[in-house]
Amino acid sequence: MDIRQLGYFVSLFEEGSTTRAARRMNVVQPALSMQITKLEDELGQKLFERTSQGMVPTSAGELAYRLFAPILRDLSDAKQQIVSRSSTVSGRIVVGLVASVATSVLARSLAVFARQYPEVEVSACDGYSSSLMEGVRAGSLDFAIVNKGRRRLDLPAIDMLDEEMVVVTSAGSARGLGSPLMFRDLAKLPLILPSKRNGLRLIVDKIAEDEDIELSIRLEVDAFATVEQLVRNSDWATVLPAIAVSRGLSEGSLRAHRIVAPRVTRQIVCVHNPRRPLSAAARLFVEVITAELVAAAAEISRVPAAD
Repeated sequence: MDIRQLGYFVSLFEEGSTTRAARRMNVVQPALSMQITKLEDELGQKLFERTSQGMVPTSAGELAYRLFAPILRDLSDAKQQIVSRSSTVSGRIVVGLVASVATSVLARSLAVFARQYPEVEVSACDGYSSSLMEGVRAGSLDFAIVNKGRRRLDLPAIDMLDEEMVVVTSAGSARGLGSPLMFRDLAKLPLILPSKRNGLRLIVDKIAEDEDIELSIRLEVDAFATVEQLVRNSDWATVLPAIAVSRGLSEGSLRAHRIVAPRVTRQIVCVHNPRRPLSAAARLFVEVITAELVAAAAEISRVPAAD
């Protein structure tokens, strides 16, 4: 058994296909298959079953992955730490983000990250939490920054930020709303909310269902810039995390009203595929964007709320 064989095994386990695993390891398919066979012979265990869905690990293969993957990860980290003493972190990361995070802190985070780690190539896209998590499962995304729903996640998650959601109105609204508001007060407001595909909408809908409250939803809009403009120029209201409309709140064109009984909160987490641990570059990116999220939330908290 050698490190090369372990690398081939982990690649095949994570890819589920000898073709994709061979491409990932930059070897021809027969060479990879031969090394897997040698590893099985040495261990005296069949590690994979060939099926119509691809190479499916056996119970012995599952155990081998749990034991071997951390070894390879530790070796990679050790190499990175040694190499980083004389060179910068490098590589490519592909990340997906929910729109509220992309709108509020992505540009600033990318600028900071590019300045600190210029050798890392970043590909970023936004989307709904559900579609981003599917991208992580399928392997098209290395990791994703999403809203954590009430259901238990089936992906490893790193907590990044817990944030209150607030009622947002025009600063010149004639409704004279104070702060805080009872959640039940939302039933009296004409609302603009994200669509039901959006994780933020699911949070609001679940609380409304639990509280037996029927909301008056006039418009469903997922583009936060459009929501901000509509609220600014009307007597309508929305329910969003403050950082999603931070510009309007900071400029004073929008007003935030806290919600109580119950509070409405969203939790931002980073999820990744359990078969693909985060690389050093990915972990550094998560650290940078977490710091920017925390800073943005702290900055917007200093903006006076409605009385």
